[in-house]
Amino acid sequence: MKVKKYIATSMPEAMKMIRAELGSDAVILNSKVVQTKGVFGLFRKKNFEVIAAIDSQVPKTQTMKPKEKNKKPTVIDIKSEPIPIKQEVAKPVNTQQVKDRSESTPDLVKEMKELRVAIKAISVDSSPYPAPLQEINQLLAHQEINPSIRKKVMSTLMEKWYLKTENATFGEVKGWTKECLASIISGVEYGGLTFQKKYINVVGPTGVGKTTTIAKIAADSMLKDKKKIAFITTDTFRIAAIEQLKTYAKILSAPVEVCYSFDDFKKAKEAFKDYDVIFIDTAGRNFRNEKYIDDLNNLIHFSNDMETFLVLSLTSKMSDMKVIYEQFSKIAISKFIFTKMDETANYGAMVNLIADSGIGVAYLTNGQNVPDDIVVATPTLITNTILGVDES
Repeated sequence: MKVKKYIATSMPEAMKMIRAELGSDAVILNSKVVQTKGVFGLFRKKNFEVIAAIDSQVPKTQTMKPKEKNKKPTVIDIKSEPIPIKQEVAKPVNTQQVKDRSESTPDLVKEMKELRVAIKAISVDSSPYPAPLQEINQLLAHQEINPSIRKKVMSTLMEKWYLKTENATFGEVKGWTKECLASIISGVEYGGLTFQKKYINVVGPTGVGKTTTIAKIAADSMLKDKKKIAFITTDTFRIAAIEQLKTYAKILSAPVEVCYSFDDFKKAKEAFKDYDVIFIDTAGRNFRNEKYIDDLNNLIHFSNDMETFLVLSLTSKMSDMKVIYEQFSKIAISKFIFTKMDETANYGAMVNLIADSGIGVAYLTNGQNVPDDIVVATPTLITNTILGVDES
């Protein structure tokens, strides 16, 4: 890790210096106001002393140095060693010489001691951030936001904090966080059905609530959008799943076809050619078994007239959700559907997956009630859920 101390006339000036030399990935370890010596104790000036660090293995994101003004701010390289006293190579190290060498540079030794104290304080969970920012950092960590994303957010917040002369309220900081998270998950498609595709395919591992979710979407399409709907199920591994879908279909007065093969699937498509939207419920299988994905490809013809949603439960581990996505990415995934919001308090996986995959979200579900307990996803809804904000 590369650690440096900067002294500048203002925090914005110090932040510019840090970004120019260490890059935007640098982390502020400590900051404080220091007074320069004046004449006879008068005319003292207030400066800002900032200790910043960056992992030496992380490439700098910016190398351009800031333009010099009338006087270049003082930069002290904490990692530089004291100037060695010339001595013959063949002679062994003299401990007295080392001691004398340290005493010859008391200011540097003092600064190094201060740095060691600062690093030790951080190692025992002492916060390098101002109190409102530390609270946000803890919230994001609790929400299990990836460290790389959290670091990016906190770097942005630190910059805004010092540009705001260090007196922003927690509400303001929370607003900055909301904007930053929204920008990270923007640029992808959100929202429910647009009815541009006739076939709506729902895939995912077992136990995530695919059948209940497809019933909610279908009911909403029929009741609110007045669409003529039908169901196809390929989940022939569980009798209970077929009966569950038939029960929902009966309530909605919609037909159901059970498909055991690709020929059955083609016949079902032909039977429902006059319907507006066909909802396809697939079997939930062991997501680690690649054969399951191959079986899906053999059973369902993934045409251009089909929209496929990958259903994931927010109660799953992030590592499992990542593997599930990687397995199902062999199929063209249109959007995610996240279920069981009501069964967890950790929602950061949504941000992590969106940022990693570049795929948006169609719906969020928060209960078992059909056709209720489902909402159309938006970046604002996701960021509000993570930050515990009620208003939209």
